[in-house]
Amino acid sequence: MARQAKVDPGELRAAVAAVGEWLRDESVEKPERAVVAAAVRATARTLAGDAPGGSVEVRVPPFVAVQCIEGPRHTRGTPPNVVETDARTWLLLATGLLAFDAALEAGVLTASGSRAGEVARWLPIAQI
Repeated sequence: MARQAKVDPGELRAAVAAVGEWLRDESVEKPERAVVAAAVRATARTLAGDAPGGSVEVRVPPFVAVQCIEGPRHTRGTPPNVVETDARTWLLLATGLLAFDAALEAGVLTASGSRAGEVARWLPIAQI
């Protein structure tokens, strides 16, 4: 994966604010796909910038996959340490509205590999 440019903090705040109401209240109409995508990408890329490395891959299909956390870099095949979830769950985690362990227990997040849980240390990424 190519190294991403650092996410502008103002861009991050704006992207997260645009989905904030929906995150706080699931009954609110879901924002447009492009708005959700912008928030997912901004938060995931911020994580990759804050915790640089290649030992854990965070996947939020279909929007983004980033590598983070110092350690051995993965380059081919299925990575040994993967965190994967849907866009809304990722944004709840990224904003601190949902705890990593609670998401695992609820089955809305998968974390495979011995280092995948280290992502929790870097959350939340942005407050709303």
